[in-house]
Amino acid sequence: MAAKKILFLTGDFAEDYETMVPFQALQAVGHVVDAVCPNRKAGDRIKTAIHDFEGDQTYTEKPGHQFTLNATFDDADPRQYDALAIAGGRAPEYLRLNPKVIEVVRQFAEAGKPIAAICHAAQLLAAADVIRGKRISAYPACAPEVKMAGGEYADIPVDAAITDANFVTAPAWPAHPEWLRQFLVLLGTRIEL
Repeated sequence: MAAKKILFLTGDFAEDYETMVPFQALQAVGHVVDAVCPNRKAGDRIKTAIHDFEGDQTYTEKPGHQFTLNATFDDADPRQYDALAIAGGRAPEYLRLNPKVIEVVRQFAEAGKPIAAICHAAQLLAAADVIRGKRISAYPACAPEVKMAGGEYADIPVDAAITDANFVTAPAWPAHPEWLRQFLVLLGTRIEL
């Protein structure tokens, strides 16, 4: 298997696990992962947040780790990447306001390249208008946005994921094993035990 080059889109207050785990796991299997955030450059650090499910109507939020970006958003050319991964948490809420971010997401979607989005990352997919007719999972509070963008909200267990064409989506970080497995399948990654 040839290593794939993945653009990993994150930002301040992205969910800690949804940033750290996929970034490291994709590297662990041999892929090149460039973590970027608009208005930041390689070496800059972003704040993450830990979202936990403790029986409240929604998640709770605690400070997460500082995450160091290893690439510069303005230098990222979607044509040079095989896939896009988008962290969830609160970052997509503001990332979707950036026209260049929207254009990057659209370029990956139009090229039919694999896109892995978790939790609130569906807000960015909806804003980019790339999920019409697709079954998309997300944090349940994002279901109305998925539907308004013409997608079919996939109400699946929090530890499940779904693939529809080139999209792999999941509700939240408890789905990492299944979400990453399905993304690796789209990437053509083979792991032999």
